[in-house]
Amino acid sequence: MHHVSLLSPIRCGRIPRRARWSVLLLAAGLLVGASAQAADLLDVSYRPLAGKGEVNLARQYGGKVLLVVNTASKCGFTPQYEGLEALQRKYAARGFSVLGFPSNDFKGQEPGDEAQIQEFCTLTYGVKFPMFQKVVVTGPEATPLYRSLATATGVSPGWNFHKYLISRDGRVVAQFPSKVTPDDPKLVAAIERELSVTANKH
Repeated sequence: MHHVSLLSPIRCGRIPRRARWSVLLLAAGLLVGASAQAADLLDVSYRPLAGKGEVNLARQYGGKVLLVVNTASKCGFTPQYEGLEALQRKYAARGFSVLGFPSNDFKGQEPGDEAQIQEFCTLTYGVKFPMFQKVVVTGPEATPLYRSLATATGVSPGWNFHKYLISRDGRVVAQFPSKVTPDDPKLVAAIERELSVTANKH
């Protein structure tokens, strides 16, 4: 089966000029709409973990490849903190960052306050990647970032350490369930693909 672009030269000659302009304007509108949605995804603000002032994610991290992860301190997947920090160390210089969001959504596995969470992450796993305030990530009370991530992918976190990969232009390009570890070849390849594509464009 052959696929012909909507704006293929073969077809354009047969479309009236007014219709061609309508097609072009429609395409432009779709592109603008997609860009606006990408920009809106990160245009939200959160406090750093145990901090006071809010950080706007678009201003602070726009232009980077991001891995957004909902975390917990008393989960079977908690040792993934170590692998996430390894990703941060390996790729930060190329414009990558992990963003961690503690959540108590699943079986009460993040019961502590933010100071306790910060101490645990730092002392137990040496976490230095950005961690933010404790949030709700599922259901009607989900924080705006996670509502947008669920809308963009059709998938909400099913457990702690669900991972969303965001491209440098603010689009969600992949999502990985909790069981996919930070060193899983699929996840690593997706990160490297996004960093490589970005590097080639600049």
